Amino acid sequence: MTVARSFSARGTGRHAVVIGAGAVGSATAIEALRAGLRVTVVEPGEPGGPQATSYGNAGWLSSHSVVPPALPGAWRKVPGWLADPLGPLALRWRHLPRALPWLLRYLASGWTEARVQRTADALRTLLADAPALHARLAAEAGVPQLIERRGLLHAYRSREEFEGDALGWRVRRRTGVQWEEWTEPQLRQREPDLDARYTLGIFVAEAGHCRNPGAYVAALAQHACNGGAERVATRATGFRIEGGRLRAVQTEAGEIACDAAAICAGARSGPLAAAAGSAVPLESERGYHVVIEGAAVGPRTPTMVADGKLIAHWMDGGLRAAGQVEIGGLEAAPDWRRSEILHRHLQSMFPALADRPADPAAVKHWLGHRPSLPDGLPCIGTAAGSEDIVLAFGHGHVGLCGSARTGRLAAQLLAGATPEVALAPFDPGRFG
Repeated sequence: MTVARSFSARGTGRHAVVIGAGAVGSATAIEALRAGLRVTVVEPGEPGGPQATSYGNAGWLSSHSVVPPALPGAWRKVPGWLADPLGPLALRWRHLPRALPWLLRYLASGWTEARVQRTADALRTLLADAPALHARLAAEAGVPQLIERRGLLHAYRSREEFEGDALGWRVRRRTGVQWEEWTEPQLRQREPDLDARYTLGIFVAEAGHCRNPGAYVAALAQHACNGGAERVATRATGFRIEGGRLRAVQTEAGEIACDAAAICAGARSGPLAAAAGSAVPLESERGYHVVIEGAAVGPRTPTMVADGKLIAHWMDGGLRAAGQVEIGGLEAAPDWRRSEILHRHLQSMFPALADRPADPAAVKHWLGHRPSLPDGLPCIGTAAGSEDIVLAFGHGHVGLCGSARTGRLAAQLLAGATPEVALAPFDPGRFG
């Protein structure tokens, strides 16, 4: 699909400012252009660059990632989170007083299976056809090779370990997710490099993955510019609202007069949402990755292992392992020991990596910030201070996957159209 056929003529509708050129912001800009709006994108950094959240994520387009992180009984794990600074989910003590209200809401959101199911049902409306939506966007942006739709694998050491995740898979099944089981011989055949301790595979055929999230987001941002969006390289700081109507977005470079705006600034969206009258409990779930350039072995199918709580698959730049959750705020220095843990897990998953260690210069580390709300659902809706301002952030672990549908929804709100899915579960006002 060419740019000329993808977008309406520039200037035929309202002027919308999209704050942020990450996965959600870029998708929103594209869909707003498609809806006939005039679009300005405000983004201080290079879209898809190392500072961007999507640059270093696991690349999963996991349409089945509908289960929120907090499940019944999670409160029992809090002492362990506090005691182990290098565990799969860790809390930095200095940040605990600030994060405590968020943590309490996080635990309450998964207190019962019924609550978990409500969250999953809502998330499924954002994710169900995400691989197909991303394939379309990638093709339009000229990078179809970056989106692959050949399923995702969850590997378990035993059936007992799989049954320990029974609640999550039971919830997924109720939302319509289907999967197939790979027995130990099938797993050995399909994943010959995987360590022999894994004896059961759960393969979700509907899912997909992105081979280079940073390059993909950069391509989407460029596609929006090619279609008529103007990008302003500055940081948004607030809004000028008069009588409930948005008159301008305020930036470090001055005001940008506009009729509508979308806040898609990821983990840094909180102050902007508050400036628009919607205070939301946004937290950064700090995530790490390690990439081994030139690795000789790895998964045939993008794989998550239950014992390490990490995802491994091939990226254009090498073999990547991503995971870990650290609650420590936006400004704390990285703890690169957490990335080293991922490296050790990767070597444990694929023993040949340990047998032939990579040159240290070929092992790359990264830290990013997942924008997370305590109930596991993003904010998608209008701000309390003005219906001209749309909130579209807080996707936690499903930001890249959910960005395609979210961009469509945010653009529909910007254009004054009826959203294609019910937005009540994502209403920013749910936090009071």
